[in-house]
Amino acid sequence: MQKSIERIAGDSEGVSYEFSVFRFEGLRFDGSDKAAPSAYLQAALHAGELPGVVAIDALMPMLGKAEAEGRIKGNITVVPQANPIGRAQYHFGEHQGRFHLGTRTNFNRGFPLLAAPDMMLLPDTTLGTADQRLKVRLLQLSIGHDIVLDLHCDDEGLAYLYVNASLWPAMADCAVTMGVDAVILWNEDTDGTFEGASIIPYLNVPAEVARFDRRVATTLEYRGILDVDGALAGSDADGLYRLLVARGVILDQTLPTSGSFAGPNSFTGIVAPLENIDMMPAPRAGAVLYEVKPGDRVAKGALLATIVHAPGEAGGRTQVFAPQAGIILTRRSRRIIRAGEDLLKLVGDRKSADARSGTLETEG
Repeated sequence: MQKSIERIAGDSEGVSYEFSVFRFEGLRFDGSDKAAPSAYLQAALHAGELPGVVAIDALMPMLGKAEAEGRIKGNITVVPQANPIGRAQYHFGEHQGRFHLGTRTNFNRGFPLLAAPDMMLLPDTTLGTADQRLKVRLLQLSIGHDIVLDLHCDDEGLAYLYVNASLWPAMADCAVTMGVDAVILWNEDTDGTFEGASIIPYLNVPAEVARFDRRVATTLEYRGILDVDGALAGSDADGLYRLLVARGVILDQTLPTSGSFAGPNSFTGIVAPLENIDMMPAPRAGAVLYEVKPGDRVAKGALLATIVHAPGEAGGRTQVFAPQAGIILTRRSRRIIRAGEDLLKLVGDRKSADARSGTLETEG
């Protein structure tokens, strides 16, 4: 394993940011001149989302053992904490890792959406801002890898994947091996998420370059922001390791899927297009009393939450009902809400009447 330190210049003299990159070099195999699939894993692009960080921490000894035994066939690059800028941001004691305070830009928005997987197309950020330099550097580290995993978490929720529709159902094995509950399929990314920047360059290139038969690009949402737990981290690390084995990055004959992934019908969880999700904006500001939790199936018209906007007064409660039948995917971790903020994600059985294109959260 090789460790290197990446440095990102700050926006004023004397300020810079650092993050660690770990590389495991793969071996040539089967006598051919082709390398095994390579993988790139990063966590905490939203710097306060830590389930992926502790999952990588639990994964690293497993990768070290595989390397020591000569079982790593494809190159693996790991960035356990991808956002040193957000990691350093506090405001009156509250961590602020989702938006760059200098530009008010979401750290998972504004990535360059390249026309082809060519690093020469990346913009020059010499005169840009620190968060722009960070985004370009993360893309430089990830471009060219067959498997790109961006580890996040939601507020409170199930474990789920965002997957470009062009990669489904070929990525069904990823959902199985990593043990997620749901897969949300998307077609358009106009906001420049890291996942979008990882797959869009391959959509308009020849099939022999795109290699969708072996390509993986996904945002993995590891449940809720409070699910930072040793047992969960170990289970998540096992899932990541199984994926690398199933896709042929690592050789492990103790696993039945070693070097061959499951078929396209192997995932039996929830699969739905992004357009089916209702975000349920709050009609009033106040305290939220939820009637449902992630994983619950609800009927159309079911009571989802009550907002206490005028406590103790007649008519001081407003109820929110399900616009259609579906599954509760996530809900807020905080119980205070402003009018217009999203209450939850409901994966509906049909297209939402208020379907949003691109990324779901307007500020998320």
